[in-house]
Amino acid sequence: MTDFLNTTFLDNSLQQWLTALAILVAVFIVLRLLVRFASNRLHRWAERTQSEYDDLISNLVRSTTSWFLLLVSAYLASFYLTIPAEIQIWFRVVLISAVFLQAGLWASQFIDFWLVRLLRDRISEDADSKTVLRMAGWMARVVLWTLVLLLILDNIPGVSITGLIASLGVAGIAVGLALQNVLGDLFAAMSIVLDRPFAVGDYIVVGDLMGVVENIGLKSTRVRSLWGELLVFSNSDLLSSRIRNYKTLFERRIASRLGVTYQTPRAKLERIPGMIKAAIEAQSPVRFDRAHLAGFGDSSIDFEYVYFVLAPEFATHMDIQQAINLAIHKAFEDEGIEFAYPTRTVFLAREGMAS
Repeated sequence: MTDFLNTTFLDNSLQQWLTALAILVAVFIVLRLLVRFASNRLHRWAERTQSEYDDLISNLVRSTTSWFLLLVSAYLASFYLTIPAEIQIWFRVVLISAVFLQAGLWASQFIDFWLVRLLRDRISEDADSKTVLRMAGWMARVVLWTLVLLLILDNIPGVSITGLIASLGVAGIAVGLALQNVLGDLFAAMSIVLDRPFAVGDYIVVGDLMGVVENIGLKSTRVRSLWGELLVFSNSDLLSSRIRNYKTLFERRIASRLGVTYQTPRAKLERIPGMIKAAIEAQSPVRFDRAHLAGFGDSSIDFEYVYFVLAPEFATHMDIQQAINLAIHKAFEDEGIEFAYPTRTVFLAREGMAS
């Protein structure tokens, strides 16, 4: 039996091979149990907390693959054996490649975690962001696994990735130039979804165009104007424009002016700010700010008044403005105050004729 165990195979006795195999199995079982134990403990801990990051850590531990643990176990067991240098080099290459692949899986798990959080936060407010976010996740995975592949190739003896990186750079520039507008719109769509200057359902004004956002696509954003037609903006042009978003408008500041004739008595002029204030405060929801005699115009004595409509709806603002105007008109009518309109008085002087 001793002679049989001393049989040499690939510079190692059978006993050494069996011992190395036992080490491999023992280390693999221990690592597997440790991963399972840590995963279960982290999962139970995550269930008792409100934070989502402990769930991420639990999922990362759980995503540790068995083949990675097996390769680590084999590498540790190999120290008990006499292995030629060439084989050791390639065994190390395989192990490092496995480390890169496992790290890629962990990074992919993190991307999924980030994507799920964004989708959950945005999908209730903007269903169209689902496509853009999934595209962003797909692009992130492409970049991730391209990087993992380059790291693995760079780890292989005799393989130089300098030329490959240069080729990819040239190809990337060519593709970027050919798809410049498309890629610009795509990245602009991602910026809109992530930065959220507006969302579906928001009322926005872009230059002299305005309407309600209906769809945020990968290349363009569609806005339904107040007159019914569909406005289509490319995402890159839209993002480079000045956008006014009325979604967060909680109140409207209204500043207005009116003029009365110069024939209005001073006593009535003094009462006009109070009339305007009473007309404004009679409305709801409104906050009065001020009313003053602002100056003397070419054909009128001008008053300026400011108030806030405590509601974002444009129709509410117009209803209140109409009611205030009618109330001011009635108050002036009752007091006999005349509104001014553009007039010009011409004085003619007759020169005396010499006798």
